[in-house]
Amino acid sequence: MEQVHELESAILERANRLAVEYRERAGRSRDNILQEAHKRLHLREEREVLLAKSKAERTFRRQVQAHELKLQKEMDHLRWNLVMTVKNQLRERTRALVEDEKTYLPLLRSLMISAARDFERQKLVASFNSRDLSRVQPIWDEFTRSDAADKQIILNTTPITCAGGVIISSEDGLIRFDNSFEGREERLADRLHQLILERLFPAGTLQDNLSSMR
Repeated sequence: MEQVHELESAILERANRLAVEYRERAGRSRDNILQEAHKRLHLREEREVLLAKSKAERTFRRQVQAHELKLQKEMDHLRWNLVMTVKNQLRERTRALVEDEKTYLPLLRSLMISAARDFERQKLVASFNSRDLSRVQPIWDEFTRSDAADKQIILNTTPITCAGGVIISSEDGLIRFDNSFEGREERLADRLHQLILERLFPAGTLQDNLSSMR
C-alpha cells in the first residue's frame, strides 16, 4: 500500500514538472510568435510608410509640374497681352503721326525714296492711300525731286488701302516693295516682338518671376 502511494506521488510530481515545463515552453513559443509577428508588422508598416511616402512624392511632383505649367501659361498670356498693348500703342502713335503733315510728309517721302532705291528698274509707280494721295498729288514734282534723280517715279492716282506709307512697284506691277505701315510692321514683326520683350522683360526677368512664384 505504501509503495502504491509513493508511485502515485512520483507520477503526480512528474506530471507537475512536465506541466510546468510545457507551460514554460508555451510561454517561450508565445513570446517568439509575438516577437516575430511584431517584426513582420513593423516591416509591413515600414513598407506601407515607404509606399505612402513614394506615392505622396509622386503626387507632389505632379502637382508642382501642373502648377508650373499653369504659371507658365499665365505668364505667356500676360506677356502676349503686354506685347499686344505696346503694339496697339504704337499704332495709335502712328495714327497721330500721319495727322501732323509737317512731320509725316518728310517721313513718307523717305519711305518712298528708300523703297525706290532697292529697284534696278528706272521707271516705278508709287501708290498711296486716299489721304496721302490728296497730300502728295499737288506737290508731286517737288516730292520726287533730287534724292531719286536716277528714278522716274509715277504717281498712281488709284488709292490703296493702308494706314500710311507707300507701295513702290515696277511699271508692269510684277515687282513691288511694300513700305506701307502694315508692310513694314509685317517685315519687322519678329524684331519688333523681340525688342518689345527685351524692354518689358530684361534678360532673365520673366524666368525669375516664374521661379519666384513657385
